[in-house]
Amino acid sequence: MKKIITRFAPSPTGYIHIGNVRSAIYPYLAARQSGGTFILRIEDTDQARYVKGATELIMDTLKWLGLEWDEGPEIGGPHAPYFQTERKDLYLEWAKKLIADGRAYADPTDPNTIQSYRDEDNAKKVPYLYRNHRPENSPEWQPGMPIRFKSDPKPRKWHDEVMGNLSAGPEVQDDIVLIKKDGLPTYNFAHIVDDFLMNVNMVARGVEYLSSTPNYLALYEAFGIEQPLLVSLPHILAPQGNKKLGKRDGAKSVTEYRDDGVLPEAMLNYLACLGWNDGTEQEIYTKSELIEKFSLDRIQNSGARYDEVKLLWMNGQWIRKLVDEQGIDAFYERTVSFWPKSAKSYDDSYKKRVLAIIYDRLKTLSDLREMTGYFFEDPKFDIEQLLTNKFVKKLSEQELASLLETVTAKLSSIDDWSEENLKNALNELLKTTGKKPAELFSLIRISVSFAPFSPALDLTLNVLGKEVTMSRLGKVKNALLLDQQ
Repeated sequence: MKKIITRFAPSPTGYIHIGNVRSAIYPYLAARQSGGTFILRIEDTDQARYVKGATELIMDTLKWLGLEWDEGPEIGGPHAPYFQTERKDLYLEWAKKLIADGRAYADPTDPNTIQSYRDEDNAKKVPYLYRNHRPENSPEWQPGMPIRFKSDPKPRKWHDEVMGNLSAGPEVQDDIVLIKKDGLPTYNFAHIVDDFLMNVNMVARGVEYLSSTPNYLALYEAFGIEQPLLVSLPHILAPQGNKKLGKRDGAKSVTEYRDDGVLPEAMLNYLACLGWNDGTEQEIYTKSELIEKFSLDRIQNSGARYDEVKLLWMNGQWIRKLVDEQGIDAFYERTVSFWPKSAKSYDDSYKKRVLAIIYDRLKTLSDLREMTGYFFEDPKFDIEQLLTNKFVKKLSEQELASLLETVTAKLSSIDDWSEENLKNALNELLKTTGKKPAELFSLIRISVSFAPFSPALDLTLNVLGKEVTMSRLGKVKNALLLDQQ
């Protein structure tokens, strides 16, 4: 297999969303599978939209996902620098080559005149193309003057690894800007130069750049550069499937998902499979499996619907997988910042016991905050929650108080508060009371937790301990007896 040299080249213009990340995952997998090179390049030439700290956020996100780069910021490489603003002189040099070859020109036309050309073409109901208004005699380039490509419009044909064989007519090719007034290059120009100098032989980017590809092909041709493999990635769609996914559609930034307790393994797994599959029914992939099985020809050529429910399901699967493989002690380290405030005074060993009985119910690590509070402090007392429970409400308050009297008597007789002894005691209580498990166990569970659900009752009581269990059961029993007076 030919070694793939590719890159992820984001712009530091804000938070990094899931579409950005998927655009990093596919080239990363292709590079790793072929034993090639994955480059991180920061395309920071749009200074008007530059956001301080965005570069650090991009790098932190890639590290979190395990998408390590071989060249780029922090680690350097043979093609440094990797920030485009630091390569400014290089782009000007390449633009001047085109001017010397008659394939580019300095353009002194002011913005108001350019707008008048656009208005003129709109009035004529013809497509606006700047090449139709190209200055007849362009001046010698001076700093502060834009440089435009002198297009040679003609039919273009090319192959896209996802979209197949494509073509476009001369009507879509124009005199695009290469160097802006501020001396910085446009994306359309800079990435061509950088990819060539960095030996990039595969370019993966969003499908929205397809319409610009004929102009890129013209630049490859003008420079005599061999065209790299082109990979157009379809949009990630809103859940309804009717448009490109946006923040208003409920999708959060990768950082927000991370803060909510989504695991990097799950996020990588989900995004890699959002528009790609290996032809099997497999859904859970480790990074090494993704590298082994990935192929460009299995990327679908239509948009993939974003499904947060599926992401959270997959996250739950990964929580269980990692606990089963690594054990509670190792997985506990990932949960440290997700416990409720009331857990702060408890030691790690107790929290590990809680985690061991609750982990298989978690969808995200942040669920720990809402699902474990009653293990660390007395829950909010709500007798109505008990009396309206669908399994308990058929019993009178007198019956409930009597049942709790029987329960407390039985549990208080246990000397060794072990899971096995608790399980045996609960089974004996079913026999002596004649109640169904749903009735009796719901009564006990709500009395000690006032939570919508809990782990297996014997496990819950074991972790809470005898003193806390008896105290909470007694409080509910006394409240029921008081209501009867």
